[in-house]
Amino acid sequence: MNNFIEIQSHTEISAIEMAERKGTGHPDSICDHIAEHVSIALCNYYLEHFGTILHYNVDKALLVGGRSNPVYHGGKIIKPIELYIAGRATTEVKGKIIPVEEIAVNTAKQWLSDNIRFLDVEKHIHIIPKIRAGSNDLTELFQRFGKGEIPLANDSSFGVGYYPFSAIEKNVLAIETLLNNKSTKEIFPFIGEDIKVMGVQTRHISQFTIAIAIIDQFIANIEDYVNKIQSIKEFINTQFGFINTEIQINTADNYKTESIYLTVTGTSAEAGDDGQVGRGNRVNGLITPYRPMSLEASAGKNPVSHIGKIYNHFAFDLGRAIVENHFAEEASVFIVSQIGKPITQPQLLNIKLKNIAADHKRIAAFVTEKLNELPQYWKKIINQFM
Repeated sequence: MNNFIEIQSHTEISAIEMAERKGTGHPDSICDHIAEHVSIALCNYYLEHFGTILHYNVDKALLVGGRSNPVYHGGKIIKPIELYIAGRATTEVKGKIIPVEEIAVNTAKQWLSDNIRFLDVEKHIHIIPKIRAGSNDLTELFQRFGKGEIPLANDSSFGVGYYPFSAIEKNVLAIETLLNNKSTKEIFPFIGEDIKVMGVQTRHISQFTIAIAIIDQFIANIEDYVNKIQSIKEFINTQFGFINTEIQINTADNYKTESIYLTVTGTSAEAGDDGQVGRGNRVNGLITPYRPMSLEASAGKNPVSHIGKIYNHFAFDLGRAIVENHFAEEASVFIVSQIGKPITQPQLLNIKLKNIAADHKRIAAFVTEKLNELPQYWKKIINQFM
């Protein structure tokens, strides 16, 4: 057994729990998605033109909300959203200029066009790239990858993960996924992409508080709005057949004053909220304060040596693999690196298991095998976002 691998038992999670998911059109999610897709676009460009991924990190994005005037039957955007994309990247190789900022802007526009239906990327948002060349020391750490060697960790950082999801976590994820599904939008075109689901589980009831940006052009008046909100609630209940469950939608609405959650574009970024990379969902798609959770902003980091990305994805994947291979019923994984050390050799890998079905040596051998796959793990990370 490797001396950095520690395996122990752990207890069940609490009967009282909460979980949250910020949907596709939430300002924080927009920043995360765009940073990650810019990352993938750079990977693909580097691979196509140089045969290898070069050093970069584009994990800083800030969305500054605009101003809008939503009204029944359709309002307008008064001041555009601003999206700043910042980071470091290899911008030149042997005199060949790499159009990093052009790639970033085009990728951002494409993602927005594909995912926020009523946001006009030419009129409703200004994208400002601020991507500079990287530092020499981190670039040198990265160069091992291009030589076919095991990458060295570019930071002292940690990742955490667990498996399986609890019932409240599964339902929070499923509700947002349902509401942002394309087929659902065909039935309810007035549902915007900015959806946030907060789930609370007590010993007696499950409660879901859902915020949905409603698109104004589909709403005729307050009665129409109220009816459409009710139709969404009925749709969710029909789809899931919940028992002992309470669903509330847009609880800040005041029907008497007609202060309701109307938007022009389907995202609060047009007026009500700002966004930033790392403030939204963790790599498993959820925010889970009752579970082990890292504050690391994974989106936009390179998948080759940036340990804050790799170890968080790996922790969740390893937890799932342990359970699916019947080594235990539940698994929580904690893994930490040291800057400059091979990514296959963490300083500590602590695994907490419930109802262990195999001896520690078998599990440690399995874990070591998974660690040895890390130099190629970047391919999995890139492909799962394609």
